[in-house]
This record gives sequence, C-alpha cells and structure tokens, in this order.
Amino acid sequence: MSLTEKPAITPERLAFYEKIDKEAFTPLWEVMSSIITPEPKSDCQPHLWRFANAKAHLLEAGGLISAKAAERRVLILENPGLRGTSKITTSLYAGLQLVMPGEVAPAHRHSQTALRFVLDGSGAHTAVNGERTEMRYGDFVITPPNAWHDHGNETRESMIWLDGLDIPLVSFFDASFAEGFDAEAQPLTRETGDSLARYGANMLPVDFETKSAASPIFNYPYERSRAALEKMKEQADWDPCHGLKMRYVNPNDGGYAMPTMATFLQLLPKAFQTAAYRATDATVFTVVEGTGRSTIGDKTYEWGPKDIFVAPSWRWIRHEADEETVIFSYSDRAAQEKLGLFRQDRGNN
Repeated sequence: MSLTEKPAITPERLAFYEKIDKEAFTPLWEVMSSIITPEPKSDCQPHLWRFANAKAHLLEAGGLISAKAAERRVLILENPGLRGTSKITTSLYAGLQLVMPGEVAPAHRHSQTALRFVLDGSGAHTAVNGERTEMRYGDFVITPPNAWHDHGNETRESMIWLDGLDIPLVSFFDASFAEGFDAEAQPLTRETGDSLARYGANMLPVDFETKSAASPIFNYPYERSRAALEKMKEQADWDPCHGLKMRYVNPNDGGYAMPTMATFLQLLPKAFQTAAYRATDATVFTVVEGTGRSTIGDKTYEWGPKDIFVAPSWRWIRHEADEETVIFSYSDRAAQEKLGLFRQDRGNN
C-alpha cells in the first residue's frame, strides 16, 4: 500500500466492497490515492481570453438582454477544464460585466465577496452600502459579503469590468444567501469619496471598530496605485519571480483587502523575464499595461492590455515583458493562508 497505488482487488475483497456499499460505506484504501494526493491535482487548465473578442460578444449581448432583465449582464470566463461549473479555478469565479449608457444593474446583496477591476470605459458608478464611487480604468473595487450594491452608467459610453467572486468557495460550504433590494438602486447615505478619505489616508477614526472582515475602503483607484509603483521602481529592487509586486491591503489590520481573495498589482520593467515560480493558489491575471507573454507549464500565451489569463495551482509560471507592464491578479491565497494551506516554490532562486 502507498499514497499513489491501490491494493490489489481479490474476489473476497470485491465481495466485501459490494456488501458494504449497500449501507453507504467505502473502503478508504480504495480511494486514498485519489483524495490525498502527493501534489495538487485538479482539472483546472491554463487559458487566455482575448479582451477584444470578449468585448464584441458583450456588446452583442447588450442588444439581446438589458442589465435589468439579466440582473447582471455578464459573460462567465469558464475554465476549459471545468466547463459547466461556472468556475475559472476550482475555488474562484470570473466574469466580464457590461453596463450600457443609461442602465442600472439592480441593487442586491449576497454572501459572496466580489471584486471589480475596470477594463473599459470610465465614469460609470457602483454603490456599496449607501456610498457611490465612480469607476475608472484600472480601479479595484470591493463589494464585501452581504453588502447592498448596484451599478449604474450615466455616461455616453459602455462600461466593462472584470468580476471576481468566491462563489465556488461559498458553495462548497453551503453558505450562499442572496436578496434583492426593494428598489432598482439603493438610497445614498454617504458622500462620494468618504470611505477613501476616512480609511485610506493612513489614518482611522478614533475608536474605530468593525465587524466586517473586508476592507472599509471599497475603491482602490488605479491612479494612486500606479503612482506608487512608479515611485518604487526608482529603487530598482526587482524580485526575480515577480518584478515589483504589491498586495492590496485592509487598513484595519494590514491583511488582505478581502477575507477570501487576495489581490495584487505588479510591475515588470521592459525586457524583464521572471524566474520560474509556482504556488498552491491558482491565479487569475489581467494585463493593465504592456505586452509580453507568460509560460504556464509547457504552454506560452502572448498577451496585451485587458487580456485575461489563468494559471492553475502548483503549475510553473514565467512572465516576460516586451515593454513596461502592469498586471492585476487575484487568487484564493487569503483563504489558504488562514487555513494553513498556502505553499509556494521559488525554484532555484
């Protein structure tokens, strides 16, 4: 017996298995090698989605169904190895959402945590728990679990953003709840920008306490984040596996901005080639600026601005930038670290 091989099946054992099967028993030694694996094993596959193709499909969908009728007009980015499951990795969901001029995506709330990363258009808004924020290219926006939220577009151009949610994780725990609001949009009770000013200026209100595990900041503007990367690159302190990679944080405790998903923004200088890296958190990447390629396992994917790609758990990945490049990414690392499961391998670096 080993962790990779099953014991031989004898007629006596087979008869025993058939007998106990009628009472819903299964012998562990027959399944151990498939449920406790020496390394991560899943059907998740590396894949890349071209934004230009996605945008064309979304605009076509815009002529077929309204945001109100759809509740959320989204095309799911479904992993080729996980078709039919609405997953981009075994634990995460991803989709591209379109809100046309004059539309409102109705207010609702749910157990799942959501992130928005703006990819096309500027000036539409999202409202979270009574506060509205304008959305611009590269902004990272949070919808905490069970927070009322709606989206609207009062501009003259369509808006598209990447939705990332922990739907598979919540479903795994059988903990999903959802509720619609009694109006199309929630009432606004806070001034625009209040959360960023109150919690995002290296200060917190005196005696501040929160019961939420998510950051009280719900819009991390790209303009701020990009300026920080620009300043830090002057130090030329490049990590061989990541270039310059920063994580978005919750100002309450310095932890990840969301309880289940970790989000990152990284800069690769022109002609930079990362060393091989792998980790247990399957990761979704979207290119904000620049062109280049990523090799995931034995496959290489050429990418440009707004393209989206996914790297499965424990698969070697290398990035190569043709020009200065900025990449946003998210994974379930926040949850894995809390559970003591996260592991990374920096190769021979």
